Amino acid sequence: MIVSRLKGISLSLASLFLLTFHLSASQNAPEYPETEQQQCVRREHPTITFEDLKPWVSNFTYPGVQDFSQLALDANRNQLVVGARNYLFRLSLHNVSLIQATEWGSDEDTRRSCQSKGKTEEECQNYVRVLIVYGKKVFTCGTNAFSPVCSSRQVGNLSKTIDKINGVARCPYDPRHNSTAVITSRGELYAATVIDFSGRDPAIYRSLGNVPPLRTAQYNSKWLNEPNFIAAYDIGLFTYFFFRENAVEHDCGKTVYSRVARVCKNDIGGRFLLEDTWTTFMKARLNCSRSGEIPFYYNELQSTFYLPEQDLIYGVFTTNVNSIAASAVCAFNLSAITQAFNGPFRYQENPRSAWLPTINPIPNFQCGTLNDNSPNENLTERILQDAQRLFLMNDVVQPVSVDPYVTQDSIRFSKLVVDIVQGKDTLYHVMYIGTEYGTILKALSTTNRSLRSCYLEEMQILPDGQQEPIKSLQILHSDRSLFVGLNNGVLKIPLERCSVYRTEGECLGARDPYCGWDNKQKRCTTIEDSSNMSLWTQNITECPVKNLTTNGRLGPWSPWQPCEHSDGESTGSCMCRSRSCNSPRPRCGGRSCEGARIEIANCSRNGAWTPWSAWAQCSTSCGIGFQVRQRSCSNPAPGYGGRVCVGQSREEGFCNENTPCPLPIFWSSWGPWNKCSANCGGGIHSRQRSCENGNTCPGCAVEYKTCNPDSCPEVRRNTPWTPWMPVNLTQNGARQEQRFRYTCRAQLADPHELQFGRKKTESRFCPNDGSAVCDTDTLVDDLLKTGKTSARIINGGWSFWGAWSSCSRDCELGFRIRKRTCTNPEPKNGGLPCVGSAMEYQDCNSHPCPVKGSWSCWTPWSQCSATCGGGHYQRTRTCTNPAPSSGEGICIGLHTEEALCNTHSCKGGWSDWSEWSLCNEDGIQYRSRYCEMHNPEPSQCVGNSTQYQDCLYNEIPVILPASSIDESTNCGGFSLIHLIATGVSCFFGSSLLTFVIYVYCQRCQRQSQESTVIHPTTPNHLHYKGNTTPKNEKYTPMEFKTLNKNNLIPDERTNFYPLQQTNVYTTTYYPSTLNKYDYRPEASPGRTFTNS
Repeated sequence: MIVSRLKGISLSLASLFLLTFHLSASQNAPEYPETEQQQCVRREHPTITFEDLKPWVSNFTYPGVQDFSQLALDANRNQLVVGARNYLFRLSLHNVSLIQATEWGSDEDTRRSCQSKGKTEEECQNYVRVLIVYGKKVFTCGTNAFSPVCSSRQVGNLSKTIDKINGVARCPYDPRHNSTAVITSRGELYAATVIDFSGRDPAIYRSLGNVPPLRTAQYNSKWLNEPNFIAAYDIGLFTYFFFRENAVEHDCGKTVYSRVARVCKNDIGGRFLLEDTWTTFMKARLNCSRSGEIPFYYNELQSTFYLPEQDLIYGVFTTNVNSIAASAVCAFNLSAITQAFNGPFRYQENPRSAWLPTINPIPNFQCGTLNDNSPNENLTERILQDAQRLFLMNDVVQPVSVDPYVTQDSIRFSKLVVDIVQGKDTLYHVMYIGTEYGTILKALSTTNRSLRSCYLEEMQILPDGQQEPIKSLQILHSDRSLFVGLNNGVLKIPLERCSVYRTEGECLGARDPYCGWDNKQKRCTTIEDSSNMSLWTQNITECPVKNLTTNGRLGPWSPWQPCEHSDGESTGSCMCRSRSCNSPRPRCGGRSCEGARIEIANCSRNGAWTPWSAWAQCSTSCGIGFQVRQRSCSNPAPGYGGRVCVGQSREEGFCNENTPCPLPIFWSSWGPWNKCSANCGGGIHSRQRSCENGNTCPGCAVEYKTCNPDSCPEVRRNTPWTPWMPVNLTQNGARQEQRFRYTCRAQLADPHELQFGRKKTESRFCPNDGSAVCDTDTLVDDLLKTGKTSARIINGGWSFWGAWSSCSRDCELGFRIRKRTCTNPEPKNGGLPCVGSAMEYQDCNSHPCPVKGSWSCWTPWSQCSATCGGGHYQRTRTCTNPAPSSGEGICIGLHTEEALCNTHSCKGGWSDWSEWSLCNEDGIQYRSRYCEMHNPEPSQCVGNSTQYQDCLYNEIPVILPASSIDESTNCGGFSLIHLIATGVSCFFGSSLLTFVIYVYCQRCQRQSQESTVIHPTTPNHLHYKGNTTPKNEKYTPMEFKTLNKNNLIPDERTNFYPLQQTNVYTTTYYPSTLNKYDYRPEASPGRTFTNS
């Protein structure tokens, strides 16, 4: 691209260009309106632009990672732990450079399950929502695609997971839900979040540690009504929670109040009433408003910051999202919060009555010490009833000052941190306030009216045109650094930048508590860098004023537009653009813009050919071929509307016309296959080809292949019978004679390879005395003639068939036989033998055989159900080797075997059983044990933590036979007196038992009547009132979960109390062993009230 820059509006085209470009924007000097002089004297707070702040900022981003919302400082190891979407990071505190990146995403099955429930792919990720550094561990929780999970990791190696636990009640399901959590010095986790998938069950929940898990009352909108949790702090014996919620005490319409709630850290819940539920939960409203006859309230708490040195809690408050945007910052003393909790309660007797003040039974309530034994031993029924209904304080927590420290209209604050700075004469509280537009306001917290709502500066941390809310702010006081969490990264900004102020006027005029002018060094320094305190000055008496003098800066270029040029011989077209001095324009005495206002480029150019290239190589090495040469239209190339080159860019020509190619040497086609060498039994035949134009063809000229592989038919030939020849003498001297013949067989394909067949033999008997004449062949008549007279010839005859034999098989086709003999008559004197077979066969039992089942081999033993403490495993087999046929016998024996395994005790499991307790009034005694592991594995601490047994008051001793009794003693010694005594004893015993049962039933009836006063006959959480009841009093039944009565997660159901009852939804009342009015305030560490 050819670019020409023309400086000025009237262009001097000494280069033959005549510009005829009409600009839409005026190029004359801007004419300021008459009100500019008024604008130049207006007072504004200083603004640090992104470009000015950029050299001071350290930035960290990671490809593909978003939502850097969780920041945790670890100053001992000089690192910042960051939680983002699907990732955990360790960054250097020095410049937020990467130390370690650990991926922590959801697995594919969890994401698919999440999306199957109607959630988007963006929601079905693992958003880190809890990140706490304590000791040498990092405790973190993530949404895990709406399946929360928590883990403990090594603070020096985030990829090393120490423990992994369920995240329900510790982390929200939905990443958009606000939550907070804090871990106390004793390792107890206090979390405030929603604990179900739908987000309808908010709770303040305690888990981990050595105390039982507790939560706020479930599905009770008076305790928590659609809260948005902001922060939690561990202060003294209490844990404080800050949140905003829909105000249940507001009778007209719907409004949101900001709250502070607290619970005792040694609270272990109630017995029967408020079981697994806080008994010390109280909440009060936070007031942040502009004073006046009708105060203007900032009702929605957005962020808090706790200064433990001052017992001061700062809070950012805004108006409702649907109202006019406005924000304020108020501060609250911890003593003011305590005063509100010591005041009266606000109580609503029934849904139709108003919320009225109620006297606080204990106006100066204090938690007991954390080491108290049996902290709930004096919680009577009345105390628990009061704890169940009295939790909302009547008094409002008032801020330190009547009016907020900072107020701002038309903007909403999002985050807040506070730094304490030592100035020349006093300590200053410097607030850093994040906004929803991505800027940070630096303001002073002071009661001085001249500095009220005074911004020291506004830092623009995002480039121009970008806006996004600040997700997290963390301040490192020792390093005077501010860490900012954004959607796409983390920033580190120094809190002091005194060196930017070059003169004394700039230094003192900035009113920055970090900076002062050192008259000795003649530069702006911090108080720590000053050479002499007496020579170091500050002037923080009024708000800083922004220097409104603005130097002009050229704005963006306009879009390219066509324009024309002429060089005297031809005309052409160009592309032109312009810009104005308006970003910003010079104001209040600022310099005018410098640089070109107009830019010209892409002027039209006619194309021209390059010289022809050399001829390319011929396409053939012999015989006629072709070759090419080329040129291109690039000398110069046509551009921006110029003419293209005329002519061909490629030229072709023949080559090798006089170089004939030699004749090719090649094989001719194969000839036909000749006749097979054999008609059957396998032969071979062949075919031939010839080498044309030479004799150097590769390969063979003859090819062979087998043919007629079918076997030849077999031909048999028998020889004539041989003459009869004597063999031996048998049967009373009669001789035996035989004759033979042979069978020859040959394949027609090769008749010379003969095979001898089997020899066939015939025998006959000839009387030795010549009484009978043998039938002989005519060839040997002369050899068989005897001189003796022949006997009468008797031909043989068959006897009757005998009975059939039993079948050879019981099933699947056997056979049976029957026989006959040639004895009816028996052939004699050369008589003919019987014709036919002496044996007859017949098929039988053709039905299929029944199949008797047989067991297969045992499978391998399964994995043991427990790694220790006693488990079981099993193996199985099936009756399929073979399977029995229908109606036949099945396999005998067990198809499953089980055996015990891993019966050794678990390390770090249960403690020893305690001694049996005394019997209570119900006749029950118990003993207990506790799990020595904070986070037991599924194989550890298996079984119940408490055992019960009935008390045996009148145990009858078992009389064992004594060896000293004479063995001869018998029943003869049992007399009538013994019978009478036995009968009288039984009578009195049964009467006494009847009286005891009657007294017990009467007592149970009185207790049942008393319990109906305390508990309704319908479960509270399923109680539904008519249309006259307010909405927040209709408790809609939720789905029945696998959780217990108060929806504690299953692995943390408290076993702190001995009485173990199945947690079903019922209103059964179990009477306490304590009296209703046995309150001793000096012995109760939990929440207690006097009787009213």
